[in-house]
Amino acid sequence: QVQLVESGGDLVQPGDPLTLSCTASARTFDMLVVAWFRQSPGSQRELVAAINWNGATYHIGNSVKGRFAISRDNAKKKSYPQMSSLEPEDTASYYCAADNGFSDSYYSTDPSKYTYWGQGTQVTVSS
Repeated sequence: QVQLVESGGDLVQPGDPLTLSCTASARTFDMLVVAWFRQSPGSQRELVAAINWNGATYHIGNSVKGRFAISRDNAKKKSYPQMSSLEPEDTASYYCAADNGFSDSYYSTDPSKYTYWGQGTQVTVSS
């Protein structure tokens, strides 16, 4: 079973950068599709970014394009959302998700399609 743990959430000011980390306990991490979602109270879970097994970015959400990037280090079994120019609207719990793959797409925007999830890490953007 794959275990995912997020870290790096913090209270930051508008305009600040922040990098989160997802660490996986999986022998086959390099074969997993990895995605990051976020969810704020009263809102649906939103796909932030998705990355394939060899590090190519599949997707960056429209709300964060130009400000967020995603990378992964398979040797360290980690994935990193790199966030810049943070805004109060970015305040949310951020979740790492992964799956062995999908039958009809390279990634999915549907949270229910992902098998493995971390517990979330809180990012709060406020002055």
